[in-house]
Amino acid sequence: MIASHLIDLRGELARRGLDGFIVPRADEHLGEYVPAGAERLAWLTGFTGSAGLAIVLATRAALFTDGRYVLQAAAQTDTTAWEQRHITEQPPAAWLAEAAPGARIGYDPWLLPEYTVQRFVDAGVTMVPTETNPLDAVWLDRPPPPLQPAVPHPQAFTGRASLQKREDIAAALRAANQDAAVLTDPASVAWLLNIRGSDVPFTPFALGFAVVQADASVALFMDGRKLPEATRTWLGNGVAVQPREALPAALAGFAGKRVRVDPANSPAWFAQTLRAAGATVVAGPDPVLLPKACKNATEQQGARDVHRRDATAVVGFLHWLAGAAGRETELSAAAHLLALRETLPGFRGESFSAISGAGEHGAIMHYRVSPETDRPIRADELYLIDSGAQFPEGTTDVTRTVWTGPNTPPDELRDRFTRVLKGHIAIATLRFPQGVSGAHIDGFARHALWQAGLDFDHGTGHGVGSYLSVHEGPVSISRAAKPVPLAPGMLLSNEPGFYAPGRFGIRLENLVLVQQADLSLASKPFLHFETITLAPFDRRMIAPDLLTAAEIAWLDAYHARVLAEVGPALPGDVRDWLTTACRPLGV
Repeated sequence: MIASHLIDLRGELARRGLDGFIVPRADEHLGEYVPAGAERLAWLTGFTGSAGLAIVLATRAALFTDGRYVLQAAAQTDTTAWEQRHITEQPPAAWLAEAAPGARIGYDPWLLPEYTVQRFVDAGVTMVPTETNPLDAVWLDRPPPPLQPAVPHPQAFTGRASLQKREDIAAALRAANQDAAVLTDPASVAWLLNIRGSDVPFTPFALGFAVVQADASVALFMDGRKLPEATRTWLGNGVAVQPREALPAALAGFAGKRVRVDPANSPAWFAQTLRAAGATVVAGPDPVLLPKACKNATEQQGARDVHRRDATAVVGFLHWLAGAAGRETELSAAAHLLALRETLPGFRGESFSAISGAGEHGAIMHYRVSPETDRPIRADELYLIDSGAQFPEGTTDVTRTVWTGPNTPPDELRDRFTRVLKGHIAIATLRFPQGVSGAHIDGFARHALWQAGLDFDHGTGHGVGSYLSVHEGPVSISRAAKPVPLAPGMLLSNEPGFYAPGRFGIRLENLVLVQQADLSLASKPFLHFETITLAPFDRRMIAPDLLTAAEIAWLDAYHARVLAEVGPALPGDVRDWLTTACRPLGV
C-alpha cells in the first residue's frame, strides 16, 4: 500500500510539470507534534519519526533523518525505494543539487521556512512554490483538520495576564522599530494569549496563527468553531478573532509597514505574501520565544510541584518493574506507567509517546513500541523508559535505564552507565558565567565518554515548556545549539546517553532550571542548574570506582532528597523499596 503512494505522487508531479517535490515532516506551524492530516511524510514513506524530510524525483527518492532516527527509518521504510540519508552528514540540498541538476523542484511554501528554501537555492536548485500541495491531491483519505476547543489557561498557572505579556512584546517591537510580528508557532500563541487546546497529540495546542502589533493588539486567525464564547470573553477586546481565510487580506494591510517574520521557524508563505503586498519583512526570531523560555516564579514553582507529583508514579513504576522481568513486555510496561500517572491529580495526558525499549530496542534513541515490535522484557538485560506527563502547572520528562536482574550486570554495561552518569552529574553541578550558551557546555556531558573513545548522537538537553511542548526552543544543550545564552528561569533536560546498536541503550534524564549562582569570588554573574526531577538511578549499574568523591557526594545527596520529598507520598511497600534504592552508594 505504501509503495503505491510514491507512484501516485510521481504521477501527480508529472501532471504538474515538476521534476521533483520536497516532503518535510511538518505541518503549517512547522512543529514537532502535528495533527493526523499533516502526517504526510509517514503516509508517503512509512517513517513515523518526529523529524525528517523526503525528496521525490522521477526515478529516485531519498529519506533524510538525523542520528536519532537512522535505525527507525531503515526499519520502517522500503529501502529498495527509499535511499537512506543522514541529514547532517549528507544535507538534502547538496544531495538534490547532485541528483537532479537543473531540475524544477516543487515545495509547499506552508511547510518549509524561508531559511530552508534558501539553502536549496544556494545549492543551485530551482525551487518552485506550489499553490496547493500535490501530495494532498493523491492522499484521498486524508483526515480533516482538528476542531478541538481552545480554552483559557488561568493566571494561577501562568503567573502573568495576557495583556501584560502583549504589552511587553509590543514594547520590544517598538524598540526595534517594527510595526508587527507574525506568530506561527502554536506554543507562542498559547503562551501569549494564555490559552490551551488539544488539536495535536501530547501537547496542549489550539492550532492557529497570530499577528501581534506594536500597540499590543493581536489578530488571532483560528477557526471560529474552536472558540467558545467563554474563550472569546477571556481573550478580551484586544484580540480580534478572524478565520484562517482572512490571512491574505490581513497581511495585505501591512503595506508600507515593517513586519517581523522568523525565517527559520515560520512558513515561507508569510514572508512571500507580505513582500508581495509591499510590506518590509524583517527577519528576526519569534519575539515570544525568549520570554516564554524564561519561566516566571509561578511557572518555576509549578514545575517543581508537578515533578514531585509525577515522581510518585515514576517511583511506583520502578518498584513494579523490579519484579517485571519475564512477565511483562515493552507495551505492557508503558501501559502500566500511564495507568499510574492517570491517578495523579491534574494529569492531562502524556507529554510524548513513552519510549519503552528493552535490550536492543533501547539503542533506538526515539524507539516507538508497537504491537509489531513489542517484545518481552527479559531477565538480565537493560531496559530504557523515557516518558513524561502534562499537568496544568507544567510538563515533565524523565528517563531511567534499569538492569532487569537477577544476576550482576556485566562490567561493560556498568562502565558505560557510569560514564553516562558522570556526564549527567557534570551538567547538574556545573557553574558557568552568564552569557554562555548550550553549545559551550555540551562537552561536559561527554567528557567521561570521550576519554574512552565513546559518544552519543543527540543533544544533551532541550528546552521544556510550561504546560506546552516537551521540546521547546530556542535553547538547548548541544554541539549544534543556537548561540542563545542560558538565562535564569529556563527549563531544560539533562540527558546524556550511550547506544550500542543491536545490543543496548542507556540514557539518564532529569529536568533542570537555570538559576543565579551565589559564588562569593565571582566578579560577574554566574548561573547553575537546579535539578527538579526526583527518581532514583539504578545503583546496580554504577561502578563506584569510576566516580570521584564529589560525584558520589552529589549522588548520595540527590538520592536522600528523592527519599525525603517523594517517600512520604508513597504506600508502605513502595516507600520501603525506595529507601533501599536511595541508600548511600557505599552502603
